[in-house]
Amino acid sequence: MRRVRWVRVHGPSMVPALHDGDTALVRMGGHPRPGDVVLVRWADRPGQLSVKRAVRRQDDGWWVLGDNGFGSTDSRQLGPAEVLGVLRWRIAPRPGRIR
Repeated sequence: MRRVRWVRVHGPSMVPALHDGDTALVRMGGHPRPGDVVLVRWADRPGQLSVKRAVRRQDDGWWVLGDNGFGSTDSRQLGPAEVLGVLRWRIAPRPGRIR
């Protein structure tokens, strides 16, 4: 597996940290911490990847939420997620560190 990959954000769930169409670099694997923006996969939706904010580690994955509570499908609906990597840098359209 590649250690770094890029992802394109779709939808409003991570506004204001990330916007629809933003492209970001993901460090695959590693050890996320609460507050990190992460790339996740859901047990009930194995073909879907999502970008969310890590809240807390649980026995069966991570509890993750979107920054935009009105426009996010996250652990409130789908339960814990498997974290695949941590997003560190937005590369387009506004390059910078993701907070």
